Amino acid sequence: MNILVCISSVPDTTAKITFKDDNTTFNKDGVTHIIGPYDDYALARAIELKEELGGTVTVLNVGTAETEPQIRKALAIGADEAIRVDAEPTDSFFVAEQIAAVAKENSYDLIMMGRETTDYNSGVVHGIVGQLLGMPSLSPVMELNIDGNTAKISREIEGGKEKLEATLPLILGCQEPIAEWKIASMRGIMTARKKPLNVRPAVGEGLTSVSSYSLPPEKGDCKMIPAEEAEKLIDLLQNEAKVL
Repeated sequence: MNILVCISSVPDTTAKITFKDDNTTFNKDGVTHIIGPYDDYALARAIELKEELGGTVTVLNVGTAETEPQIRKALAIGADEAIRVDAEPTDSFFVAEQIAAVAKENSYDLIMMGRETTDYNSGVVHGIVGQLLGMPSLSPVMELNIDGNTAKISREIEGGKEKLEATLPLILGCQEPIAEWKIASMRGIMTARKKPLNVRPAVGEGLTSVSSYSLPPEKGDCKMIPAEEAEKLIDLLQNEAKVL
């Protein structure tokens, strides 16, 4: 089983986000970066599959040298080797192009990633990669088992779950509870230093640029309306909140 796991480097979900240079640049000062939480689930299941079926797990990140701590963490968790495409992940299509370029040079049974990143939340990279490679893409995958050349999948749909079977190779966008997050052991951290991390140039150029960032508006005051005053609530929803 040859698996490619695509990981992103994102701000810790508890970090306070600010911008600089007249709101045109994300301020990274003092911000801890982590592997994208959904990517962590994909990585954990990939490691489990390697342990069950044998094979190799390669992690791929599109990013600058700043992302290497997160890549080394993925190697410490159990990935065998890593690839870093030396570029800023400017947009979803650009990232998908890099993944497709790496995949075309190798024979992967599975290309796994999170259903979305937690910084931009576009949730479209897996689908674009599938289109570029002419391969099936499924998301969000909550359960994954492999039987020979067949993947048995459960994914979330509106109002329930959908169970599918598909022939490898596949591209999957993953989410919980596909696997339990894994924590790197001390031995894993030590061996990760010796595992190969290959840096390669990007193909193509990003299609988008940022003109400015803005924070969401602060939450307004909460108004409590007694249950017996339903007419007042309706009036406020219609004339003040204007949602009815």
